[in-house]
Amino acid sequence: MEEPLTVTQLNTKAQGVLKRSPDLNDVWVVGEISNLKRYASGHYYFVLKDAGSQVNAVLFAGSRARMSFEPAENMKVQAFGSLDIYVQRGSYQFKVETMRQSGIGELYQQFAELKARLQAEGLFDQSRKRPLPAYPGRIGVVTSESGAVIHDIITTSASRFPADIILAPAKVQGEGAAATIVAGIRLLDSYGVDVIIVGRGGGSLEDLWPFNEEPVARAIAECRTPVVSAVGHETDFTIADFVADARAPTPTGAAALILRDRAEIRSQLDRYAASAAKALNAVMDRMRSRFEVLDARLSPESASRDMDMRSMTLEELSARATRALESQLEAMRGRFALADARISPSAAVRDLDALESRLESVYGRLSPQSALRDIDLRRASAEKLFTSTAHASEAALASADGRLSRASVSLESLNPTRVMERGYGIVIGPDGRAVTSVSGIIVGQRLDVRLRDGTARTSVREIREERR
Repeated sequence: MEEPLTVTQLNTKAQGVLKRSPDLNDVWVVGEISNLKRYASGHYYFVLKDAGSQVNAVLFAGSRARMSFEPAENMKVQAFGSLDIYVQRGSYQFKVETMRQSGIGELYQQFAELKARLQAEGLFDQSRKRPLPAYPGRIGVVTSESGAVIHDIITTSASRFPADIILAPAKVQGEGAAATIVAGIRLLDSYGVDVIIVGRGGGSLEDLWPFNEEPVARAIAECRTPVVSAVGHETDFTIADFVADARAPTPTGAAALILRDRAEIRSQLDRYAASAAKALNAVMDRMRSRFEVLDARLSPESASRDMDMRSMTLEELSARATRALESQLEAMRGRFALADARISPSAAVRDLDALESRLESVYGRLSPQSALRDIDLRRASAEKLFTSTAHASEAALASADGRLSRASVSLESLNPTRVMERGYGIVIGPDGRAVTSVSGIIVGQRLDVRLRDGTARTSVREIREERR
């Protein structure tokens, strides 16, 4: 009987078989990169896949340094290398020596085309997204009934604001998954929940593909209930994320997004209660102060003090009225004495004497002798004024005559006719104005030369400008 093999020995033998097989070494493999991870060591780990299968692959840092491009998620490549077994895990992988690009992955191309078409229709517009309810009572979840998503949502919601969790089981991977997701969304929408979570855990692009299919996107867009998409990890994006009313980075994050933390709500209620108590105390203090003021004003002691103050005010007003009345009587007594004195016989005699003196003065001014004296005075004044006016007029006329003579001489010297008689002329331009500079004329221009006895028309043949 042969000695039994350890697991390590078994995997090592299998590794040797693979290394000795020419069909599995130094071969080119066409596939699409998925689940790409780059570590600090510079090694790349990913999955090479096609429509029917997939294989784990590794690209070490030394091999990557010989390549001219950076591997990327969903990139279609041709990888050269050998099939190997990772002994510690007992899993085989394709060890890549080099790669060359082979075009964009078919799944990613379908994703990009659908995203562009739905975006053009307006399904991603922010204006059509609805707000999530602040305190939902019933939360619908469309996911696998056996996966970790529903368990994580229930666990997270237990520590937050209470709500009923209603599950609509659906396939979240593989053929027919999209149809079950659509059915779950429509069932919960018709059932009447406050918000719906559509989600699953992380995975490759093909694992998440049901959430990139058009029927799922249409169902989310047509749903009357707000929808939260929670598909994959934080770095994963699907068409469902863009159409949904809100996106959560993970299913656990979806529950935290929808339900508020109990401690947070309790703290907020405590703040509201403290604020209300503070406001109530302030109102009570104001009412107490006003009551004390009213009580003080309505007490017997306060009333007695008010009566005393009002009595003092009344006495002061009475004294002021008495003094005013006495002053008025005294003034009236003085005016009466003055009138009485003016009406007495002796006062009347004095008034008649004064009136007689005024009449005599007026008569004296109106007598013939007084009138003659006034006429003589006024005649002498008028003759004096006439003489002064005559002298001033003669001087003014002489001065004006001199200025007129000088102005006449100046005006005659400016007479253009006198200048023309000495042989000068005036050059008139086409616009009828006198030409004073050669800068205003051009060769060939017609000009009029006005002389003493007529006008001559000429044409400019040459211009000579004199510099000064």
